[in-house]
Amino acid sequence: MPQITVNGAKHGVAAAPETPLLYVLRNDLGLKGARFGCGTGHCGACTVLIDGRAIQSCDTPLWAASGCSIVTIEGLGGPDALHPLQRAFLDEQAAQCGYCTNGILMSAMALLDRHPLPTDEQIREGLRRNLCRCGTHVRVLRAIRRAARGAA
Repeated sequence: MPQITVNGAKHGVAAAPETPLLYVLRNDLGLKGARFGCGTGHCGACTVLIDGRAIQSCDTPLWAASGCSIVTIEGLGGPDALHPLQRAFLDEQAAQCGYCTNGILMSAMALLDRHPLPTDEQIREGLRRNLCRCGTHVRVLRAIRRAARGAA
């Protein structure tokens, strides 16, 4: 039985090694924060952190995540203890429909871990695999800059 570590907890998973990680997170572990968007790794709605890197979980097989540390949006923070990045997104109203927001937050987290005070170019590059059809891009950039200033 494959073993994965998600949000600090180890889980034995009764799934085939080639099962997409997204399916395991949502269906086996009940973590609904990573969302199914395109199913081909192009939209970013399913983004999670694997060993600190933003990875699209819809096209990542379970075997590729074995032995790694996986963090989902549920591991970032919650209503009683928001992560500063989540607080900045709320303060800047950086979500409209919200479908893509969890994936964007996870990509932004990976970016800020690598570049605590990113330039606008670094932010855009860090989010290049995240698609938002609502057009909140300007507010997303402001929120990430706000979170970076607050953390620095």
